[in-house]
Amino acid sequence: MPVRHISTGTRFEEQIGYSRAVVADGWVFVAGTTGYDYDTMTMPETVEDQCRNALQTIERALAEAGSAFDHVVRVTYILPDRDDWPACWPITSAAFATARPAATMLVAALQNPEMKIEIEVTARLPAT
Repeated sequence: MPVRHISTGTRFEEQIGYSRAVVADGWVFVAGTTGYDYDTMTMPETVEDQCRNALQTIERALAEAGSAFDHVVRVTYILPDRDDWPACWPITSAAFATARPAATMLVAALQNPEMKIEIEVTARLPAT
């Protein structure tokens, strides 16, 4: 089965050398995704808005791959400020209400100081 690469067309993917998602052997691996609004290339100020944007970008990548949030089996959240995490819970809980994936939250610096959350997921392709 060939590997398929999915791109959002952002300059980051080209500059850094990665794909938004890679589809391989029935799996979809979505890269760490921050909260940029890729239509305007702006970063919202709040962690909640960044979380929503990141999830929207992930949702589009999963759809292009032929998957969806309901097929996510693993999610990793990375936040520079652990105190921001509880504000994201209602948003992540709604996104993953059905899948209830295995999850990890890490505290670490992100690439740019305005970034408040980065989300990475692994999903299965649904059985056909």
